[in-house]
Amino acid sequence: MPGPWLLLGLLAPALAGTVDIQVPEEPVVALFGRDAVLRCSFAPGAGFHLAQLSLMWKKTSLHSAFLTDTKQLVHSFAEGRDQLADQGSGYANRTALFYEELPQGNVSLLLQRVQIADEGTFTCFVRVQDYSSAAVTLQVAALYSKPSLNLEPSKGLKPGDLVALTCHAAHGYPAATVLWQDGHGHNLTENVTTSQVANGDGLFALRSVLRVAVEPQSTYSCLVRNPLLRQEAHASVTITGQHLAFPAVALWVTVGLAVCILGLLGALAYVCRKKIRQSCREEEQSGGLEEQDEEGGEPKTALQPLTSPENKEGKEQELD
Repeated sequence: MPGPWLLLGLLAPALAGTVDIQVPEEPVVALFGRDAVLRCSFAPGAGFHLAQLSLMWKKTSLHSAFLTDTKQLVHSFAEGRDQLADQGSGYANRTALFYEELPQGNVSLLLQRVQIADEGTFTCFVRVQDYSSAAVTLQVAALYSKPSLNLEPSKGLKPGDLVALTCHAAHGYPAATVLWQDGHGHNLTENVTTSQVANGDGLFALRSVLRVAVEPQSTYSCLVRNPLLRQEAHASVTITGQHLAFPAVALWVTVGLAVCILGLLGALAYVCRKKIRQSCREEEQSGGLEEQDEEGGEPKTALQPLTSPENKEGKEQELD
């Protein structure tokens, strides 16, 4: 005799629409590795008791919304308890119902540790006295890591050299969009190569390369966008003059200027030294003229010793 869920699947077209089921119209977005709630509810009638409820959650086939596939069975409940014998192995120990709220018509599914493989459409089948179903869409998302930028080569650069700027971001989902900008906010679309590779969990690792000619004091930014989470993460790098080696012409110009400055300083020192010597020589000549004036000038009057009054009187007495 066919099992109850097989009969339910066969009778679904005839019974659909007899139970008013409420599900979200918009897709449910769940973060990778976190728990998600797929909401589904109905209004139980008067005298409803839990033994009347038969509930099944299954991941709907892309070919038929009513195809019963035990491999896609996510969770089932009947006769007042879980019926998990046919549950898909990928959902073992990852599903639960809100048991205390079942009598109020809350038949939502708790899906734990969401994986990329869970993304898709889940159908909530409900039977009390009548039967109906409704579908919920689950979208999985994961935040990208903060981007990092590498410059290659990073040394011995000269203006005009071609360099590769590589932007890395990882562990994101779904596939991201990458935008390169210069320091003025202009989008750079040429010479850009972007690749995204999924790991074992289905998460993407992003690598985007921009090739540009070196210009001093130039800034470049890599913007990574997760369209589902509306996440925007960016990294930037500035190529300054410190990274640039002097070209040959600039080197010779610098050497020439240094030689000219040294020559001017030497000439200035020579002129100053010559002026100092000339000034010293003039001072020496001026001092010699003063000595000649003292020797060959008018004869000076010899100083006579002063005669005291006593000496004068004695002299007069001698004359007497």
